[in-house]
Amino acid sequence: MSFRTVPRALAAAVMLTSALAGGQAYAAPSPAADRATALAPRVVTYDAGASAEFRTAVDRGAAIWNESVDGVELRPVATGQRANIRVIADNGWPRAQTTSLGNGTVWIGRQAVNEGYNTVRISSHEFGHILGLPDRKPGPCSSLMSGSSAGVGCTNPFPDATEKSRVERNFGAALAGAGASREASYVG
Repeated sequence: MSFRTVPRALAAAVMLTSALAGGQAYAAPSPAADRATALAPRVVTYDAGASAEFRTAVDRGAAIWNESVDGVELRPVATGQRANIRVIADNGWPRAQTTSLGNGTVWIGRQAVNEGYNTVRISSHEFGHILGLPDRKPGPCSSLMSGSSAGVGCTNPFPDATEKSRVERNFGAALAGAGASREASYVG
């Protein structure tokens, strides 16, 4: 195609698009609107309906992430809607299975709770997996993703600076269209 036909092809494409859109013209979003959209947190919903006695801990774990990062916001799912994350109580060890960044299933296992591990730390830790963080074992109590390796006495439910930064990068990349799409399971 020569340089002279490019403007004609572009004009034809615009006219075809206009015809397909019913002849209506649409304004492009303003740069300010683009920046506001890029800065808006991605909302990830969770369904804690099957979390049984751990419901308060699940809600607190979500609130901790909301207090800690700007790029994603965890919200309870609205009635009748499908959640990004399902939270289930069971008798096993706590674990998470991600289907993609911000999507998956969390099990709040009673085995760890019966051994004395803190339910809010468990909840916050497992949400961390869904937000793209791996286990960091062994690790100190100051690292949320150190999980059970920090010991039963560790009750810290807050992500450290590195964990916060990684979640911000994960969701910043997702907002830019370069988000991770992988399936992974995490135990712990």
